[in-house]
Amino acid sequence: MNLFLYLNKDTYMHRLDPRTKIIVLIASFIIGILFSSPISLTVFSVAVIVYGATGKILGNLKRIWFILLTIGIFTIIMWAFFAQGTTPLLGPVELESLLYGIAMAIKIDIMIIAGMIFLSSTKIEEISLGLMKLGLPYQAAFAFSTAIRLVPTIIANCYTIIEAQKSRGLNADEGNIIQKIKKFVPLLIPVFLSIIRSTNTFGMALESKGFGAQKFRSSIIDSKFSKIDFFIISLSIICIVISVYLRIIGYGVVQGVIL
Repeated sequence: MNLFLYLNKDTYMHRLDPRTKIIVLIASFIIGILFSSPISLTVFSVAVIVYGATGKILGNLKRIWFILLTIGIFTIIMWAFFAQGTTPLLGPVELESLLYGIAMAIKIDIMIIAGMIFLSSTKIEEISLGLMKLGLPYQAAFAFSTAIRLVPTIIANCYTIIEAQKSRGLNADEGNIIQKIKKFVPLLIPVFLSIIRSTNTFGMALESKGFGAQKFRSSIIDSKFSKIDFFIISLSIICIVISVYLRIIGYGVVQGVIL
């Protein structure tokens, strides 16, 4: 089972400088945070999806579609009942609160998709290199990239432990949701022990190799800006400026909602 999101393809997006892709990701988060109306966020979502489609990496969406759907449904329900509006719609739900809930669902999902696009087109080594070239200290860049690298490893260990317990007679497929949760609770102990053991081993390996002994580190890979990088960075900055201006003058928000 492939737990990594990176797709090894020969597209312009994969050839972009990692700093460019990091800036695009940050720009996506900034623009997503600025707006809170379904229409503006839908337009933004289309732009993000088109950007991912040009890199031929939207195939990874089928791996997280259930997560996106679940988050979207729960977000809409939560804000529809907890936010307040002025136009009654159905029972305790107002039109403004429902629209705001839809906007928040789109916002969260599109941020996840933007992150998925970034991880699907950027290697872990490139992420670390890009962060360092953006001025982040090597230790911080290494810690961030290592955290991304360890997530699939931890998930793989969880699957291994679950399969081992199933071979010992654990039937995790029967019962209601509460019974299934009770069956998985005892598995948390070996999972946490495995994570602690792996982290401790990883830390000792870093110390034995003199991690942090030198302030500056060389890299086996290198990256340089190209014309397409300058174009995409410029476009991202322009989009941020336009979004900030639109937000200042009052566009992109649901009028009448009270949080």
